[in-house]
Amino acid sequence: MPVPVPRQRAIPAVESGQAPAASTGGPSGDSGTGAPRTEDPAHNTSNSTATAHHTHLTLLLIEDDPGGSPIVPDLLDQAGKPIRVRTARNLTEAERLLTDDVHCILLDLALPAPGRAGETDDELAVLRHVLELAPRHAVLALTGSGDAERGAEAVRVGAQDYLFREELDGRLLGRAIQYAVERKRSESAERRLAEGRLRAQENRRLERGLLPTPLLEGSSLRFAARYRPGRSRALLGGDFYDVVRTPDGTVHAMIGDVCGHGPDEAALGVELRIAWRALTLAGLCGDQLLNTLQQVLEHERSDDEIFATLCTVDIAPDGRRAGLCLAGHPAPLIARPGRAPRLLPYDNNGPALGLLPGARWPRTQVELGAEWSLMLYTDGLIEGRVGEGGERLGQDGMVEMISRQLAAGLTGEDLLRAAVNEVRELNGGELTDDVAVLLLNRVP
Repeated sequence: MPVPVPRQRAIPAVESGQAPAASTGGPSGDSGTGAPRTEDPAHNTSNSTATAHHTHLTLLLIEDDPGGSPIVPDLLDQAGKPIRVRTARNLTEAERLLTDDVHCILLDLALPAPGRAGETDDELAVLRHVLELAPRHAVLALTGSGDAERGAEAVRVGAQDYLFREELDGRLLGRAIQYAVERKRSESAERRLAEGRLRAQENRRLERGLLPTPLLEGSSLRFAARYRPGRSRALLGGDFYDVVRTPDGTVHAMIGDVCGHGPDEAALGVELRIAWRALTLAGLCGDQLLNTLQQVLEHERSDDEIFATLCTVDIAPDGRRAGLCLAGHPAPLIARPGRAPRLLPYDNNGPALGLLPGARWPRTQVELGAEWSLMLYTDGLIEGRVGEGGERLGQDGMVEMISRQLAAGLTGEDLLRAAVNEVRELNGGELTDDVAVLLLNRVP
């Protein structure tokens, strides 16, 4: 008996049966296959079969003469509920019936593809057309028992399985539909997972490319840096740093911190770092440079309350003197042989960038000496907790820690690694704030 074509229903979108249909019982505009539409006693009980999701499955049969042969008998899913069947005699009709509540398509491979009449170069043209038409739906290919090779090729092209027309019965087809829907759901989940991994890899490559490469060619100074973003699985945070050497031999170092920890703050930090490098190479320094950076921040920030702290140091070509500008940022630490490490002067500390229009940032001249180590850092290094109480490490605690590690003979990368690791241990776990530390050494 021919299976009647049901009228379409407005049902919320599903993706390969992953979302439940709007109705699971009672009268419906969809016609079944002749099985009585009775209330299913298992409808409100748990079922180990995830495919049905306590709803009726819907099959779209695409076959040129569905009434000429008993291709689709009465179908029940594994929960004993009838599987709805819609029929289409061609792809044009199939496209009209392919609403979001269809879970699976049963396609006769002998059906001609639109616009391909008389062409024999592609025996699976109709399947390719259906896969383009319904990329989110499970597809079963129907072929003759003597054409197993064509069925296997259909699976390679994208169908979830193939069936022989002569061997089809209700139990076999019902199980095949369940399997195809589950397999399509699994393939979709794997594809989304792979796409998510690819995006994560691309983001990591992008973030890694945005990290600075110091420009110190021709300088005798040694450089080391340590960077840990507070955001989980990220390479960039709101902290930023950079070091460049200008043609006159001056080495310029900078470290900064955008308030906040999200991707927007990380992007703003990158913009400020790149702007600082360009302005420094163009010859700007001190108050003039910071004033221009403030204009950049004001134009690029997403909120008027976002600000950034900054510390800049310009070291003379002979390496014995430096100019220091602080914009709401902690003062650098200097260590010299035979002397206890100490903080550089911060009496002329100006406001953070973005807080006060027309602000000024005085430049303080600092004597470094013949041999020294200069450490610039962000507040993530000093605001970690010490033990279970609310006490913070603070600048005094940091100076004591660095003094102890220098006395142990640590220098360069080893010193910074030990400092960050000890701060994490004192905090009792991972730090929530970004941490950036850079170290410049001069050894005669």
